[in-house]
Amino acid sequence: MRVIKYVFQPHGDDRGQLIALEEFKDIPFKIKRVYYMYDTAEGVVRGHHAHKKLEQILVCIHGGCKIRLDNGKEKKVVPLEKPYEGLYVANNMWREMFDFSEDAVLLVFASELYDENDYIRDYDEFIEFIKEHPNAD
Repeated sequence: MRVIKYVFQPHGDDRGQLIALEEFKDIPFKIKRVYYMYDTAEGVVRGHHAHKKLEQILVCIHGGCKIRLDNGKEKKVVPLEKPYEGLYVANNMWREMFDFSEDAVLLVFASELYDENDYIRDYDEFIEFIKEHPNAD
């Protein structure tokens, strides 16, 4: 499994830091939706799904968390702890977000608008979908 982490260029001076992100430049797709998670209770695991076509970039802009990625053959855990790093999550990839610090804010850039039909929420269905779409990942 190939894990792609982006390092975004900070622009800073004595006032602080700024990161600007642009679609097709810093984000490898057209951004159609942005959302974020915060105040995640201790022990909570978010995600538990895959997408058929949606791609994402995840950035923990405050605090830290871990992302478990699973392509149906291999699993990896990727920490997100720096506000200038983004994790690319391809379609056809099971994802779980966990181990959120108390102050974590996880920002997500998505390539598609919300569409419940794009979600695969059952792990066994995900494995079957991967078998039917072997070029995923």
